[in-house]
Formats: sequence, structure tokens, C-alpha cells
Amino acid sequence: MLKALIFDVDGTLADTERDGHRPAFNAAFKEFGLDWEWGVELYGKLLAVTGGKERIRFYVEQFRPDYEKPVDFDDLVAALHKAKTRHYTHMLAEGGIPLRPGVKRLLHEARAAGLVLGVATTTTPENVAALLSHSLDVDGVSWFDVIAAGDIVPAKKPAPDIYVWALQQLGLKPEECLAFEDSENGIRASQGAGLRTLVTVNDYTIGHDFSGALAVLSDLGEEGTPFTRLDRHEHGVVSLKQLRDWFGE
Repeated sequence: MLKALIFDVDGTLADTERDGHRPAFNAAFKEFGLDWEWGVELYGKLLAVTGGKERIRFYVEQFRPDYEKPVDFDDLVAALHKAKTRHYTHMLAEGGIPLRPGVKRLLHEARAAGLVLGVATTTTPENVAALLSHSLDVDGVSWFDVIAAGDIVPAKKPAPDIYVWALQQLGLKPEECLAFEDSENGIRASQGAGLRTLVTVNDYTIGHDFSGALAVLSDLGEEGTPFTRLDRHEHGVVSLKQLRDWFGE
């Protein structure tokens, strides 16, 4: 029986990567006097690595061999990431990042039906709270029984640890929950924890391998603007009834 919905955040609840995190990283780099600029195409390559601090290190190692790391490089990375979070949450407060189609509608329906809601993400708790409060509802954080985020577990996606931790906090079994993801790293993490997974792709992840997904959709759909299912010919709006049908209840 389906008891809980557990959502990834970036790219799943909202299209935060290209027009949110990326410009926020660039603002932080500029603030620290660095000549780093992450364009749209480059950022797509950097998304192969999960976690903001990890992404900065990957960029330096793979794309900036000319950069001489200072002795306090780890401290610099942490400071850059903190500044990036500040710029990102400011953007959210300005209303610049809406939820993806169908997200708010489905969350309302799930809550009304008594389902448990959770978050499992590599982004920081501050980013999650800002998105939920500004783009969902003032008390959006309280809609979720668990928010598994950031460095709460050491191994980031595609490791399953963040989902395992969330399930432990909820006291639920994997077969009682459905995960929502948007990327190959995400579905590898959720499936690694034993969760069936619904995928909603975005521009960065449409070509990823989603083998084993319950369904692969353009988005959750709204009345008048239905989703397109990419793994078979189907259109519609993801309702709780539709989820239960796919889930096999």
C-alpha cells in the first residue's frame, strides 16, 4: 500500500538548476573576485557531480588546471558555497523560481488523502526551506514529515544513503513509498534504497538512463497542459489515483 511520497528537490520540485543555482554560483564567484563563469552548457557537465561543494572541486580539477589552489582551499570552497546559498535564497525570496507543473496540485491532493510527504536531496536544508516557503506556501516546510537534505549523510547521490536515512526517520519500508526524481544519479539513489521511482525530466536530464522507472514524464501535468510520457505513448495529469494505478495497488 502506498503510504508516502518522497521528493527530490532540484529539477524535480522546481527547475532550480539552470536559472537558480547556476547564476547563484556565478554571483558567489564574482563576490570573491574569481574569474569563474558557469555557462548553461558547462553547468550541464558539472551536474554529473552531486553536491555544491563537490561540484566546485570538480570544476577546478577538470576545467581550471591553471588555477593554483590556496592552502585554505577547503575553507574557500565552504565560504563560496555559503555565499552561493545566500544568493540563491535571495532569488527565491524574490519569487524567481516557481514550482514545476502539477507539483503543488499533487502535494495538496496527497496531504488531503493522508499520505506522508518527504524530501530527499543533496541540496542544503536552507535551500529546501527557502523554496518551500516562497514557492509552495509560507508554512510549506511543515507539509513534509522528513526533510533529508545536504550533509546529513556523507555519501551523496547516486549513493542511496539519503533515501535510507529518510525511510528510517519515517519508519516506513521502501515498498510503502514512491520516490520522485529527475536525474540518473537520483534514480540510482532511490532504486538503491529499494524505492519505486517516478521521473519527471528537464532540459539537463532528458537524455539520462532511467531504466526501471515506474514512468518517465515531461512533468506532472495540469488541466489543459497534460504531461507527455516519454517511455510509452501516454498523456494526462498525475493524480493520486494515477499514482496508485502505476504503483500497482
